[in-house]
Amino acid sequence: MDNTSLIKMLEYIDPASCDYQEWVNVGMALKHEGYSVNDWDSWSRSDSRYHSGECERKWQGFNGNAQPVTAGTIVQMAKERGYSPHEFKAYDWDGEIVAEESSPLVNGGEGIPITEPAQWDPVKEIVTYLETLFEAGENVGYVTQTWKTEKDGKTKYLPTKGCCDRTAGELIKRLGECNGDIGAVFGDYKEEAGAWIRFNPLDGKGVKNENVTDYRYALVESDSMPIEQQNAVMRELELPIAVLVYSGGKSVHAIVKIDAPNYDEYRRRVDFLYKVCKESGLDIDKQNRNPSRLSRMPGIMRNGKKQFIIDKNIGKESFSEWKDYIESINDDLPDPESLSAEWDNLPELAPPLIDGVLRQGHKMLIAGPSKAGKSYA
Repeated sequence: MDNTSLIKMLEYIDPASCDYQEWVNVGMALKHEGYSVNDWDSWSRSDSRYHSGECERKWQGFNGNAQPVTAGTIVQMAKERGYSPHEFKAYDWDGEIVAEESSPLVNGGEGIPITEPAQWDPVKEIVTYLETLFEAGENVGYVTQTWKTEKDGKTKYLPTKGCCDRTAGELIKRLGECNGDIGAVFGDYKEEAGAWIRFNPLDGKGVKNENVTDYRYALVESDSMPIEQQNAVMRELELPIAVLVYSGGKSVHAIVKIDAPNYDEYRRRVDFLYKVCKESGLDIDKQNRNPSRLSRMPGIMRNGKKQFIIDKNIGKESFSEWKDYIESINDDLPDPESLSAEWDNLPELAPPLIDGVLRQGHKMLIAGPSKAGKSYA
């Protein structure tokens, strides 16, 4: 099933016709299949019973179980309301079946769209990010100040060194007291540039790799394919994503769980992660390998677009679980070889002994029922 067909099936299901459990099942199925809470929320809005924020509250509790609600539930509900699946294509005897080119690990497709938050709350976006990635006492690096450069007639804003002397707990406390004024906490930023944040905790003395205190996360980012496909591939790969953020530009930023004990092991794990992503069509910028790398801060405006959290805690639970999963589906078997040339150059057949029945060098077994041909006096 491609990534858009489930949303199309929801067109057959009126949320007003669903009881409470059916409504919840739709949400659980969407999350299990890699969709966002915004897809469920948008579908639910046409019901007079809709309450803003209820989908998001329920969504956080959908953590999976031994018998998850899957796409099949939505398919069955759609069928009961008139949906009819496409018929299989029939091929004639001389028809050619050609396999579509795709990644060895993921399927192609139109992708999974992302949707801006229905209720835009910048403070909540940043607080959610901080609470997900950091402990209260850990120092957080962030950048709101930029410097401007001109290249090929285009203006580009680049981040400065930024700050690293505040803890996540302190930032969360001040955000709760700022009355929505993000600049009062982080400093004012240029909307043309946006703002950045570092996803690994620092020692408060600098923002280089040696200042990282825990090699917890890595950044996966690619702007070589449309946003919807980036979203779909990252989900289909089951990347152990702690937070998935829209950059406000050409990419989504996946903050992926690495949990390495030291820097050397961090680099090895990130190399494996990037290798798998590249084989799946995500051409990763290798500069993102650094544990002190900046990523886009959610809750910020950039060129008229919101930087926001798309989803969090998706994919496999840990890097080790994800690595085992990837290795289990990549069996390293050789690629199949085409036999088309052999069909055009078949060996000559031996002369017939009995036309249409037996040829020279072949054997024939003649059998019959028990006692067949036996005569009795």
